Amino acid sequence: MCFSAQLVDAYRQHCRRWGAFISLEEFKDLYGPAFSDRRKVPKMIDQLFIDPQTDDERAIKTLIDRRNAELATEYEQELFKQRTRLADAERKLAVKETKAAAESRRIATDKVEALKRKLDDLRRTEPKDRDARIFPGVYAPVIVSEGGKLVVKPMRYQCRPAGKPAFYDIKYPGTYNARRDNLEGFWKGQFGHTHGLMIVKTFYENVDRDGKNVVLQFTPDDREPMLVACLWSRWTGKDEPELLSFAAITDDPPPEVAAAGHDRCIVQIKPENVGAWLNPDPRNLAASYAILDDRPRPYYEHRLAA
Repeated sequence: MCFSAQLVDAYRQHCRRWGAFISLEEFKDLYGPAFSDRRKVPKMIDQLFIDPQTDDERAIKTLIDRRNAELATEYEQELFKQRTRLADAERKLAVKETKAAAESRRIATDKVEALKRKLDDLRRTEPKDRDARIFPGVYAPVIVSEGGKLVVKPMRYQCRPAGKPAFYDIKYPGTYNARRDNLEGFWKGQFGHTHGLMIVKTFYENVDRDGKNVVLQFTPDDREPMLVACLWSRWTGKDEPELLSFAAITDDPPPEVAAAGHDRCIVQIKPENVGAWLNPDPRNLAASYAILDDRPRPYYEHRLAA
């Protein structure tokens, strides 16, 4: 399964290469009051609007700045609380050494340092690789076809199929990946209907090494951006906001990935097949399977993830 991936740099430039437009209204919703968890939006998505050019983009930038300010206030309030806890513990320890006071000092010290790092990271403007890394439950820009045009929409990396109850997120926590051998089973509502693409430059997998879990980073030797085949869904519920979510399609791995210890691999789409993939014919699933089989075949180099 694709445990994690790193989105490409300069996402806008890559999208322009395919003639894909940013769906500004849905990005505006992502930063609006109905979206409750700012931490699920990687910094790389914020950077899509670092230099707004239109009124809509400026409105999104205002929302981003407001949400960042709210999050900074939340961190600062918790930082004050933990500093107070630390001072109280140190006062108690100055009078008498106790296990409880020592443990409180340890916990408060760790939390103070963690919160300071979060604040520094929130205020940082210099981009880092981790800004573009996504995990299950985190949002990513996904290219889809809408009305004959390619559109970039923000979607959660864990697909909740339309019509399914919200508890599917818990019942099926692995729905950030769609196995190729189950596309006409669990994914029959999406395969042949709602196809997407995610652009990444590297991906990560958990593997077992001598009984210990390690994370390996896989990167194609040609260093070309990978157009990852995805399925997506627009979920609506009575008491929850609309959810756009997606899953990356995985298949049997190439030899070098299997030799590294992993039994699945994401599926790339060739550039010449982008239009056909994003505009599938539900009456001709064989054509979609053929696109998945006609994939690029780079050699995936790997190393221990930092």
